[in-house]
Amino acid sequence: MAMADDKSKRDLRQETMSGIPLKPVYGPSDMEGWDPGVQLAEPGAFPYTRGPHKDMYLGRRWTMRMFAGFGTPEDTNGRFKFLLDQGQTGLSTAFDMPTLMGYDPDHEMCLGEVGKEGVSVACLNDMRRLFDGIPLDKVSTSMTINAPAIVLLAFYIAVAKEQGVSPDQLRGTTQNDMLKEFIAQKEWISPVKPSMRIIADMLGYCAEHLPKWNTISISGYHIREAGATAVEELAFTLADGLGYVQLGLDQGLDVDDFAPRLSFFFDVHNDFFEEIAKLRAARRIWARALKERFGAKDPRSWLLRTHCQTAGVSLTAQQPYNNIVRTALQGLSAVLGGTQSLHTNSYDETFALPTEEAATIALRTQQLIADESGVANVVDPLAGSYFIETLTDQMEEAAMKIINKIDDMGGIVSAVEAGYPQKEIAHSAFRYQKEVEAQQRVIVGLNRYTTGEEVPIPTLKIHQEVEDKQVAQITELKRSRDGAKHAAAMQDVRAACGSGDNLFPPIIVAAEADATVGEICDIFREEFGVYRDPAYL
Repeated sequence: MAMADDKSKRDLRQETMSGIPLKPVYGPSDMEGWDPGVQLAEPGAFPYTRGPHKDMYLGRRWTMRMFAGFGTPEDTNGRFKFLLDQGQTGLSTAFDMPTLMGYDPDHEMCLGEVGKEGVSVACLNDMRRLFDGIPLDKVSTSMTINAPAIVLLAFYIAVAKEQGVSPDQLRGTTQNDMLKEFIAQKEWISPVKPSMRIIADMLGYCAEHLPKWNTISISGYHIREAGATAVEELAFTLADGLGYVQLGLDQGLDVDDFAPRLSFFFDVHNDFFEEIAKLRAARRIWARALKERFGAKDPRSWLLRTHCQTAGVSLTAQQPYNNIVRTALQGLSAVLGGTQSLHTNSYDETFALPTEEAATIALRTQQLIADESGVANVVDPLAGSYFIETLTDQMEEAAMKIINKIDDMGGIVSAVEAGYPQKEIAHSAFRYQKEVEAQQRVIVGLNRYTTGEEVPIPTLKIHQEVEDKQVAQITELKRSRDGAKHAAAMQDVRAACGSGDNLFPPIIVAAEADATVGEICDIFREEFGVYRDPAYL
């Protein structure tokens, strides 16, 4: 796996994007040493190389879960309903930067950012408006939220309660993956250990009260988007997952009580076969780790369940309609790799939030793969391919070298605090950019087959009135709510931070008392401190 220092002397066509060497031809000699119980075990059987279910898409198509969120809650509510009408089968919520960072829209840092990269949700009433007319016992909802995840899930539980839906009926996912934030996406509030404490509280609470909810979506997507190779994405993501399992065990939970509700989220990039092999290797590594390292006895704990998203970083502003083709190929590789849920990017996302037209094309891409291509009519159609099986083995081997190194460092928390994954990703991103600029790695329309012409496309614009409306509403909420009830609830949240009691119950009470995202997260900042990236210390 070692990368040669002098890239100019290498032909990148002779290796995967991760640097794994490729042979011109694969054949029977590559089968030497294959274990039929590993490489060719039946789908739905340990270690799940060929898929988590024996009938895969013959029994049920993957969930088509398009990422959506912009402007006010009403704006996104309309997009949700539009996508559901177009055949989407699950909701996926994108929040704006103030919400992701744990600030209210009236905070001075949020000027010009409200509703721009996702929907603005700062209080219970915002969540109420976001899901107005959408029965929460009938849909599965994913929320891409991390540092303030406990607050947003509390809002969601409260809205469901108002609809007459109990927590044990709720289906969905909070991303809630803070290790990935420290490694790659950089949207944090408090340091690593208190952030893990909050996640541990969520694991314990949800295991008891939200049995159908995926408490953590362990995300390689942002690791890959930051510049990691496929092997690094695989290794760092699974290392994060192992860290969360250990976290649950350290809290006294039984592994089989919470592991079945852990899910994953992978990027799907341009190297078609490497991405398929990555997903197959991921299932195998996870199954072995849960069974052999952690002693899980429930087969549901061994299953790696994953959502995938096509690679946003692969989209280009040059010749943007090429992005439709890129997305189709990436979506096809995710399906051939056995994903259970998929988001396909819109071709215009390199410019702005997707328009309805672009989002519809992206959804139709999945529907074409499902209903016209024929690839979903056979379970794991690439099984037994000399190349695919060999590459799956190589991906597993390369990823395990990194995971073992992290174990030697004392685990993923210690590795993150030391900055190890961050540095490796930065080096990979730099290498990739050098390859693109030297035209060793071809990006169609960017560094080869260029026209020099700009293609005008319609874009979705978020206007100032979105911010004005959200600021006015949060200002009015803070003025009109029951002050005594709010103050008592906030004091209970602060007390739980110090006492070590589970934070979730008092945060749910605070949400119902109209506490805001910013107010609760300010308590985290005050009680737990604010994280500083070791790269800048």
